[in-house]
Amino acid sequence: MAETEKLKPKARPIVRLGIFLISHSIFFSVVCFSAGVLALLLLPMFAMNTYISENALMPGSANSMLSGREVSEANNLVKDLKGLNSKPGSSIFGSQQILAQYISKLGADVNYHRFHPQSSQFHPLHFFSSPDSGILKDNVSCMTQGINTVGIIRAPQADGKEAIVLVTPYNPVETSLHDTLSLGIAYSIFSLLTQVTWLAKDIVWLVADSRYGEYAAVSAWLRDYHTPVFGQSSVIDTDACSETNVLDEFEANQVTEKRILDDFKRAGTMAAALVIKVSNRSEHFEDSLSVYAEASNGQMPNLDLINIVNYLAVHRQGFRIKIEKFWPLLNCKWLKVLGEVFESIGKVIRSLNSEWKFGMSASDYVDGTATLASSLYYQAVGIPTGSHGAFRDYQIDAITVEMSPKFSSGIKVRRDDFILRGGRLIEGVVRSVNNLLEKFHQSFFLYLMVSTGKFVSVGVYMIAFALLVAPLPAVAAALYSYANNLNLTSEKVEPPALANPDDELIVSLRSWKWLNAAKRVFVVHLWGAIVSLLPYFICQIPGYSPTENSIIWGLLSLLSLLVLSVILGSPFSSTKSYEQRIQEWAFLKAMTTSAAFIGLCLMSVINFSTAELGAFLVVSMCLLAHPLKLDLGAGNFKALSRAACNLVLGFIAFPPVTFFLFKGALQGFDNLHIGDFWNWMETLWAWNSATFLYLGMVHLPCWLLCTQILLHPC
Repeated sequence: MAETEKLKPKARPIVRLGIFLISHSIFFSVVCFSAGVLALLLLPMFAMNTYISENALMPGSANSMLSGREVSEANNLVKDLKGLNSKPGSSIFGSQQILAQYISKLGADVNYHRFHPQSSQFHPLHFFSSPDSGILKDNVSCMTQGINTVGIIRAPQADGKEAIVLVTPYNPVETSLHDTLSLGIAYSIFSLLTQVTWLAKDIVWLVADSRYGEYAAVSAWLRDYHTPVFGQSSVIDTDACSETNVLDEFEANQVTEKRILDDFKRAGTMAAALVIKVSNRSEHFEDSLSVYAEASNGQMPNLDLINIVNYLAVHRQGFRIKIEKFWPLLNCKWLKVLGEVFESIGKVIRSLNSEWKFGMSASDYVDGTATLASSLYYQAVGIPTGSHGAFRDYQIDAITVEMSPKFSSGIKVRRDDFILRGGRLIEGVVRSVNNLLEKFHQSFFLYLMVSTGKFVSVGVYMIAFALLVAPLPAVAAALYSYANNLNLTSEKVEPPALANPDDELIVSLRSWKWLNAAKRVFVVHLWGAIVSLLPYFICQIPGYSPTENSIIWGLLSLLSLLVLSVILGSPFSSTKSYEQRIQEWAFLKAMTTSAAFIGLCLMSVINFSTAELGAFLVVSMCLLAHPLKLDLGAGNFKALSRAACNLVLGFIAFPPVTFFLFKGALQGFDNLHIGDFWNWMETLWAWNSATFLYLGMVHLPCWLLCTQILLHPC
């Protein structure tokens, strides 16, 4: 017997580790979840300083060539556009004609791009594609079309295979001084680039008609730019639109100019794009600059592009860089206390070893956390923060550079200085991108901003997410093992030597009892898919308000759940045996945690920020879910505390409740309406945000399954 035990092979280390984690799943879950929360709170302290990864960029290595001559020409353009708007009864297409004339005088190619505004109606097949999916609005007319003006400079020493794009949104109907200033800055640099000899890439200047939205104009142009057209290039019959014929009327050589303007001009592959805007938020002390980089589903441009703008703006042109923050956190008392604790710990660590650079001041920690939360939020929502997001749909690095002048920007001397500094900033960025021999690839594409000069890379912030979701598979395995052992113990199966041949079949069937729980999880996730598709059919019914649409959506969701329960079996059915009821909810929780783990991991690939924020609620629900009947029957403090936490989590984690609580915390609870949730969801699907799919197909089913566990009739 002793020899037999000696010859028995030992389990492999990985197997023994798995057995240990399963047997200590509660302890493992508490440690991992707490470590995940702590790791997320420590992210600002582990942020890295930004740096230029690509040496070829060489920002600021050359002196600026932009002078007062180009600024004077830009001022003439601004003056002509302002004079046109002051004329009563002036044509809304007159500004495009002026822009085309100025571009043509520089010797650049110029053409008009006509497009119709498109609907943002929900369609399930348009997710993860361009938001402008080619659906034209009904009853369009010639006067409802948008007109982009495009100028192209052909690089004298290049083969035309690469291009840099400058974008200036401009509304010809509601024109302000700030809109014309953005055109002046872009025109000054465009004028300079027609004269230089160092250009290695074509320059495209897109004046986007923003009457129907900045994003729509840029997206329509990009779609036509990347779509090959055979035959007639114009998608709109210009001959039938007599109102827009004025665009094709030039004093000299009308036939040639009309041919040029009707052709869709293209340049090379886009290396990068800059959206230039001048904000109407005037600064009282100094010119400032904000950079917006978030695109759809949390996509970000290469960090080098942001670093170039920040470096040139601060060290060359003297702009003050502003960055978005989650402002409620700046006055949060518990966050200030936490910052002071981390500051004290850092001082102790540095006193032990001066080389250990851990810790930061409490004020810097609070400011960094507010910035990190803002970056995490805008990526999680999945909606672009500007028209630069249209370029990311084509894997083109793009950002929006928004400049805010002093309040005295209307004074001519002040305006000239602002145009000069803004133009030199854009010139420096163009020169850096012009130096690239290949696409941006050296720096990071997955990152979170902590400040203008610090960021957290994917290798750091993924640790927090991994720690948060790590307990799910361990808990699922522990529950599965517990349910199977409970089954064998309660029914007192005979030893294999004494059993008849039919006993092997019975034991085998017992091991497949988890299929009932798997079927229930599948039904609930199928219901989540149906709920996600319901808005498409609700939108087909015209004349309903957002509040009415929300109520219809809720009623149809409830009805579909009842229908599925009848067809595929009621999820609230109870078994007669107490042991079987215990086994049933254990299998259900095991399958629920497994499905939640898979859903969160898949979402982290599509949009990490959404998965990170969702993991707090989903993992908490899955770990704490326990039948209320058992907790209330136990009556001890631990059971009652768990029941209370489950009730609070079940209320907070319901998606509409989460939305209203979050909105109320930011904007107050006085202006909340039921239709606000519909409007928010409509915005998500209009922009093809994967957050919409996550809420409908991961978060909502997990919430319902955890609710079923709480209400299970044990």
